[in-house]
Amino acid sequence: MQRLLFPPLKALMGRQYLRLLARRAAPRAQCDCIRCPLRPEQYSTISEVALQSGRGTVSLPSKAAERVVGRWLLVCSGTVAGAVILGGVTRLTESGLSMVDWHLIKEMKPPTSQEEWEAEFQRYQQFPEFKILNHDMTLAEFKFIWYMEYSHRMWGRLVGLAYILPAAYFWRKGWLSRGMKGRVLALCGLVCFQGLLGWYMVKSGLEEKPDAHDIPRVSQYRLAAHLGSALVLYCASLWTSLSLLLPPHKLPETRQLLRLRRFAHGTAGLVFLTALSGAFVAGLDAGLVYNSFPKMGESWIPEDLFTFSPILRNVFENPTMVQFDHRILGITSVTAITVLYFFSRRIPLPRRTKMAAMTLLALAYTQVGLGISTLLMYVPTPLAATHQSGSLALLTGALWLMNELRRVPK
Repeated sequence: MQRLLFPPLKALMGRQYLRLLARRAAPRAQCDCIRCPLRPEQYSTISEVALQSGRGTVSLPSKAAERVVGRWLLVCSGTVAGAVILGGVTRLTESGLSMVDWHLIKEMKPPTSQEEWEAEFQRYQQFPEFKILNHDMTLAEFKFIWYMEYSHRMWGRLVGLAYILPAAYFWRKGWLSRGMKGRVLALCGLVCFQGLLGWYMVKSGLEEKPDAHDIPRVSQYRLAAHLGSALVLYCASLWTSLSLLLPPHKLPETRQLLRLRRFAHGTAGLVFLTALSGAFVAGLDAGLVYNSFPKMGESWIPEDLFTFSPILRNVFENPTMVQFDHRILGITSVTAITVLYFFSRRIPLPRRTKMAAMTLLALAYTQVGLGISTLLMYVPTPLAATHQSGSLALLTGALWLMNELRRVPK
C-alpha cells in the first residue's frame, strides 16, 4: 500500500510533506477539516494541507473557515447598510427618478461629453417629474441628482459582487458546510431580487398618471418592499456573521432567561416594523404634515386620520395616519427596549450580553431624539439621513442582543 501511495505523493507534494502523514484509527467525527481527502481511518494530516482526487488543495480547519466566512458576511452586511443609507439620501434629495432606464452593463459608463449629457437630460425631460416638478431645472442641477442615483446603482452592483464572487470562491474551496451553502445561495438570490425590485420601484415614478394631482413619486408600497428586502438581507447576513464570529454563551436555561429571549425577539421585530414604516413616511412625505411634538398640531389625535375610504387605505396612503403610526411604533419600540434593559439587569448575564443591552438602550433614545428633531426642523436632509441611518443602527443593536441570548445547540 505504501508503495502505491507514497510515490505519487512524492511527485505531487515533495518530500517535506510526506512526514505530515500519519497512520491512525480515529473515528470520522474527530476530523476537524472542511475537506477530508483521505478517510480518517486510513491517513490524516497534521497541517492544513489536504489531498483530494489526486490533487493538492488547501483546506482550512472548520473553525478557521467559519471565521473567514463570518468576516466576509460582516463586510457584506456593511455594504448593504451603505446601500440603505445611500438610498435614503437619494430619496431625500429627490434624485431617484433622474435615470429613466436600466441596463446592467451599459449604464455603468456615465455621460462624458456635453452632447451625451444633453441627450440624457432630454430623456429625463420626457417624464412626469420634470414636467410637473422640475420644469425649470438646469443641466448642472440635473447632473447632481443624476450622479446621486448613479452612485446608488453602482453601489448596488458592488453589493452584488461582494456576495457572489467570494461565495463562488468559498464554495469551490470547500469552506462552506452543507447548511451554510443553503444560506449563501439564499443571500445571493436575495441580492439579485433586490436589484430587480429597485428598478420595479423606480418604474412606478416614471409612469404617466393623468388622474393624479400630486407630485410624481415612486409607489410607497414598492418603496417599502425595496427597503424591507434590503433589511431582510442585512439582518440575515449580520445574524449569520455574528453566529460564526461570536462564541455562544452557555447560559442556564431558566424560565427568566426564556422570557428574556422571547422579549428580545419581539422587541427586535418591533424595531424592524418601525423601520419599515419609515418607508411609508418617506414615500408619502408624511414627515411634513405635522411638524410638532408630542401633539399633532393642536390635538393628540388629528381629525384627518380617517380621510380615505375604505378605512384600511388610511394606514398606507394617508400621510397623517402614516406619520401617526410611525410615532406610535417609535414610542412603543423605545418603551419595549427600556423594559427589556431593566428586565435583563435582573438576570445574571455575561459582560458582553450586558454591553449589548446597554448599547441597544442608548441607540433607542438617540434614535428618538433624532426623529423628534427631524420632525420639528421640517426634515432637513442631513438630519433626516442621520435618522434613517439610526434605524439601521438600532436594528443592529437588537440583532446583537438576540445573538447574545441565542440557545446553544446540544
